[in-house]
Amino acid sequence: MTFPDFDSSTTTTDDGSVEPADRHAPLRIAVIAHLRHPIAMPFMGGMEAHCHQLVTALVARGHDVTLFASGDSDPALPLHPIAERHYEAALPWAQWHGTPQLTAFQDAAFGRAWEAIGAGAYDIVHNNTMHPTLHVLAKRDRTAMVTSLHVPPFAGLANAVADTSADWLRQTVTSHAHLATWWTTPPATVSVVHNGIDTARWRFRAVGDGRAIWAGRITPNKGTAVALEAAILAGVELDVVGPIDCMDYFTDRVAPLLDHARVYRGHLGGDALVEAIGTASVLLSTPMWDEPFGLIAAEALACGVPVAALDRGAMREVVGDCGALATDAASLAQAIDRAAAIPRAACRDRVTRLFSLKAMAEGYERAYAAAIAGARASSCASTTEVLA
Repeated sequence: MTFPDFDSSTTTTDDGSVEPADRHAPLRIAVIAHLRHPIAMPFMGGMEAHCHQLVTALVARGHDVTLFASGDSDPALPLHPIAERHYEAALPWAQWHGTPQLTAFQDAAFGRAWEAIGAGAYDIVHNNTMHPTLHVLAKRDRTAMVTSLHVPPFAGLANAVADTSADWLRQTVTSHAHLATWWTTPPATVSVVHNGIDTARWRFRAVGDGRAIWAGRITPNKGTAVALEAAILAGVELDVVGPIDCMDYFTDRVAPLLDHARVYRGHLGGDALVEAIGTASVLLSTPMWDEPFGLIAAEALACGVPVAALDRGAMREVVGDCGALATDAASLAQAIDRAAAIPRAACRDRVTRLFSLKAMAEGYERAYAAAIAGARASSCASTTEVLA
């Protein structure tokens, strides 16, 4: 592994967009994506959107980036396929998680990624998966690696992070709320890096159309039905947008609440999704679990759309004074009017200040520099031990 000089200083832009920064040398970065879904629009969820934006932002800042992901990911990205297709296409997680077949699929694919990384003289690995084995490999090979912890701790991943502690292995979480779910006292190797929003893509709209919108995967832990119940109570028109991730939930809980005023618009992506969210007057966000960030809420704010949300996970941290929080469908119905009254320019300003791609990239660059320094120190210490 090489240990380049690294300077994370950057120039400031008015809108928070990404621009190349002066540094002694760009980094050669390997980004490893999870394999459940392709890294391509229309994104199935926040992890896919985050990975796409991460790679795009790092390339824009002058780094040499390779994305290790499924072969059906966006060909416009600097893609190195490690599986022909994403595994949900052949081994759906709902039926196959925890099975030897799915474990073998991922072990083989990530093994191919690690072999290519070892031969590629990368400066840093950005682990954007939830696969425990990568931590073991990085510690064994003294490979500088930054892992984005996208979800609250589960046994396999949490144990791997704890068991493979090393100065060249860094972790990032997406919010201070998320940080508290992992550690009572966070170690020095962890930092908070908020997700970044492409403010050029999620463009500002000065006026909404009077309708509310809900967007995300239609599944129980996203609370689609709660949003519909709140809209009915408030007498508000609502567009529901997103892929049906759980058909039983859609059939039993969501579809009965749809009517002429509250309409399912299907799975939108690209400009169609930006248009649908940007023209709304308020976004309803209804996490039924402690979501670590809530990317769709920040994307809506970037468009100037205020948020009425259930107060779970990092939602309070994301929306701040640009949203109204609630605890259930009844209080969410009351929160809709309060949120809709928030000035749209203030929503845009919050994202520009706190959640720009530039801020996200700078946060990761600081983590990269720390991991590289840890690997350098470890290498020097090992050399000293051998010579002694």
